[in-house]
Amino acid sequence: MNILIMGPAGSGKGTAAKKIVEEFLVAHISTGDMLRENVKENTELGQQAKDYMEAGRLVPDDLINAMVKERLLRDDVKEGFLMDGFPRTLVQAKAFDEITKSIEKPVEIVINLKVDVDTLAGRITGRRICKNCGAIYHIKNAPSKVEGICDVCGNPTIQRPDDTLEQLQVRLSEHAKNTEPVLDYYREKGLVKDIEAAKSADEVWLDIKQAIDTVK
Repeated sequence: MNILIMGPAGSGKGTAAKKIVEEFLVAHISTGDMLRENVKENTELGQQAKDYMEAGRLVPDDLINAMVKERLLRDDVKEGFLMDGFPRTLVQAKAFDEITKSIEKPVEIVINLKVDVDTLAGRITGRRICKNCGAIYHIKNAPSKVEGICDVCGNPTIQRPDDTLEQLQVRLSEHAKNTEPVLDYYREKGLVKDIEAAKSADEVWLDIKQAIDTVK
């Protein structure tokens, strides 16, 4: 299965992605992870990307596209992929289509997680993250056993600087501006499955699994 997952900050993409990978045995591809890996391993593409990043400039689409194509050709993608965080713009979506067609791995379904603004606000502002191991908590929905202390490693948990209402509004604005055209592009192809993600994690997962099973 070749799957895209989309949704605004706080929609539960991380939780859903983990379950999809476990259930359908596909490779989880995050463009952020992919970029960091190329820079860390000092690949040719990573060296080029690093030059842009160190200059405070956005890494251009053609460079990201080249990284995506290289990643999709690896052995662990034989059973399919879950693409997370890409494409973010209509230009990227069209380029991604060309890439996947050229390697005969076309997108088969786009999972779109939908959540109302009030629910997103509660999820985002209540989120806490361990400074050391990265474990994620929520002050109401999934608190740590001791307030402010990570259950896993005992280090302090923090609220990320961007987990505020103000930053959420900025991210939602960017999401609407850039991502909605991408969704419209895939809707015209009949690939989008909207998932109401304000439900419990178990209910959301059942809806996602059913959606993917219908196109397997």
